[in-house]
Amino acid sequence: MELLYPFFFGEAVPAYANSLVFTGLFAIIFAGYMAWMIGSNDIANAMATSVGSKALTYKQAVIIAAIADFLGAVIAGGTVTDTVRKGIVNSDIFANDPNLLILGMVAAMLSAGIWLHVATSLGLPVSTTHSIVGAIVGFGLLLYGVNAVNWAKVGSIVASWILSPIGGGIVAALLYMFIRKVILNAANPMKRMYIWGPILGAITIGLLVLAGIWKGFSKMEIMKGIDWTPLNLIAVSSVAALIGFVVLWFLVRRYVPENHPDLSGIERIFIILQVMTATYVAFSHGANDVANAIGPLAAVLDTLRTGVVTSDVSVPLWILIYGGGGIALGLSLHGYKVMRTVGEKITEITPSRGFAAELSAASVVTVFSKMGMPVSTTHTLVGAVLGIGLVSGAGALNYSVIRNIAFSWILTLPVAGILCVTIFWILRMVLSM
Repeated sequence: MELLYPFFFGEAVPAYANSLVFTGLFAIIFAGYMAWMIGSNDIANAMATSVGSKALTYKQAVIIAAIADFLGAVIAGGTVTDTVRKGIVNSDIFANDPNLLILGMVAAMLSAGIWLHVATSLGLPVSTTHSIVGAIVGFGLLLYGVNAVNWAKVGSIVASWILSPIGGGIVAALLYMFIRKVILNAANPMKRMYIWGPILGAITIGLLVLAGIWKGFSKMEIMKGIDWTPLNLIAVSSVAALIGFVVLWFLVRRYVPENHPDLSGIERIFIILQVMTATYVAFSHGANDVANAIGPLAAVLDTLRTGVVTSDVSVPLWILIYGGGGIALGLSLHGYKVMRTVGEKITEITPSRGFAAELSAASVVTVFSKMGMPVSTTHTLVGAVLGIGLVSGAGALNYSVIRNIAFSWILTLPVAGILCVTIFWILRMVLSM
């Protein structure tokens, strides 16, 4: 244990250092466990429709998503994170007893990881953000009562349960209806694809670059000196859209024979667009949602070092790599269960449907995030898949799977909170803090 004192405390070694060192070790282990479960559940959603539509094999999806998510976490994950996620609990209430914050965050990571593990084992896509928020609400209520919790923030999260899947579903349904009417059901789909393929490519690339700057790229060191005014955003996105138009113009003419009798060439173009969109979702997930695992860990280690509770802490590179690596490992080992649920069990997915779902989810999450709403990518994407299923007819949906998913969403906050309270008391007794 003496070898670890400088890591946590610098030169000073408190009398109770042994218990705090163990707490720090628990924090590192539990953060890794939670990152592993985030990869198993949350990031699996990004590639679910690509696997369900047969655009990618499971192995290909895992490789692409793992690399994109890891790079998002390490490159664009940010050097500063909020210690008490999403402002759910006021960090000032822990100023007089930082050990309570330490134990609470350790318990929150383990409880969120356990709930994600249970949901993943059942193949249920749940929100990792809501899991960690529910856990933090649990120990905040336990220690300081109802006044410790920012109920307006909790209310906005509950509202997002409704708004994000509805928003994703509406946008995806409208986009797929447009694709089906203008291209797939046209008298000559091939000629229509010659016109609309490059336009869809321009829209997709332009939107993804715009969303990427808003949600991740702007955090990169090489981007921090740039003043991202609306004019700059429009200019960069327009250039990206032009590149997308040119690339898709060539791809359409290569893969879509003008007089081919079936739609295989058209769906091949949608495969390309779908994989691009899914890769962006994975990168964006790494840039933003890795904080669900490393935020509490960074808070614990910083408080152990300084003995002071702060609202923001610096995040060392090794923590970003640790979180990103854990997510990639979880996806590789267990991601197939949630992929199968979202990509195959809710409704039938084709490349054109998968593209509509992925692009709609990415767009809705970006817009809602800029509005300050804590939306869940998981909820939005599932809503998008549901919307497309409804366009195909109510009979195309698997209602038993939908019911189970909805039930798991409702349970996430209270279950994570109850688990956190239980684990908090156990840790407090074991570590005597």
